[in-house]
Amino acid sequence: MTILVTGGDGYIGWPAALRIADRTDERVLAVDNFARREWVEDVGSTSATPVAGMDERIDAAEETLGIRNLSFVEGDLAEKSFVDELLAVHEPSVVVHAAAQPSAPYSQINGERANYTQHNNMQATRNLLWGLEEHDLTETHFVETTTTGVYGAPEFPIPEGGAVMEHSGERDEVPFPAMGGSWYHQTKSFDAGNMRLASQQFGIPISDVRTAITYGTETEETREDDRLKTRFDFDYYFGTVAHRFCAQAVAGYPVTVYGKGEQRKPFISLEDAVEGLAQVALMDPDERPEDLTVYNQVTRAISIVEIAETIAEAGEAHDLDVAVEHFENPRDEDETHKMEIENDRYLDIIDGQAQTFEDGVADVLASLTRYSDVIEAHEDRFLPGVLEDE
Repeated sequence: MTILVTGGDGYIGWPAALRIADRTDERVLAVDNFARREWVEDVGSTSATPVAGMDERIDAAEETLGIRNLSFVEGDLAEKSFVDELLAVHEPSVVVHAAAQPSAPYSQINGERANYTQHNNMQATRNLLWGLEEHDLTETHFVETTTTGVYGAPEFPIPEGGAVMEHSGERDEVPFPAMGGSWYHQTKSFDAGNMRLASQQFGIPISDVRTAITYGTETEETREDDRLKTRFDFDYYFGTVAHRFCAQAVAGYPVTVYGKGEQRKPFISLEDAVEGLAQVALMDPDERPEDLTVYNQVTRAISIVEIAETIAEAGEAHDLDVAVEHFENPRDEDETHKMEIENDRYLDIIDGQAQTFEDGVADVLASLTRYSDVIEAHEDRFLPGVLEDE
């Protein structure tokens, strides 16, 4: 049997494929069309860490880690004919779906990119779900990394999956309302609804892993060889806030907090996100969900200004003089919102172990100081601006 990992060239998908392959004797097949590399180039940026080609990565996995059950196929999941061939040939027992255009800012640039984001992301998920039904693979465990961004910013603690609604004296559990704040986040809201529908109609066991904002440069496996490194984006469009702040610190650029920065966002380290996906993907068949289970893959909520201050403090160990500056917020958001999000089910999966944010930041700065020249050459990408092709 085979475990498919889509988005296998990506920031989370590649280290997840490594960890899963290292822990199983089953064949692990990574799938990607290398579009992430093109999107980042499109906005005039690059990965701070060098990203090896897939052949070189797989060779390094075997030579350094002794992984011999990992392979790769290139293809576009938005093309139904490719997905049909992929499922018919490999008949996966598990699909870990980590492929998507993942940037909210990129999806907001213009109508063309909004359309592309929604078509690419939702078409890929629909092709996989319907493909499992049409190829008699409905016992395959379907695991997708969606996002905690589907929840929006409600004023109450976010439940792990469903919420209870009461009306006219009757109560029932209902899917959490889709409240995504970007054209990207809405794709994951639609995916969540489509996965629930596929679970109900086709009987597919599904794990909806709602991953928080992820930070970090390394996992246990990628530390072993530079050829195994995952990508690290730091620009306005693809660099998450923690990554962008760390890159700014390394480049000697002020850490740019939008507005008050008191709003809390859900975060998780790359190490913990990869561990969570591996644990869910490698569940014993009798432990898999019978229908659909939601995991809030988050370890803590952190305010934006706390992120900046933590990075400034950690920078001292690397002789970095980090200034924190506040700028007008280009986003329409509550700058004082204190998010609360339940995560008991996810913490059970990783046995309560989690990397602290402080340790994660120290790890990122240690890695990025090796590539400060790359960051400094692209420091104009820290803030939004007119793209080369506009």
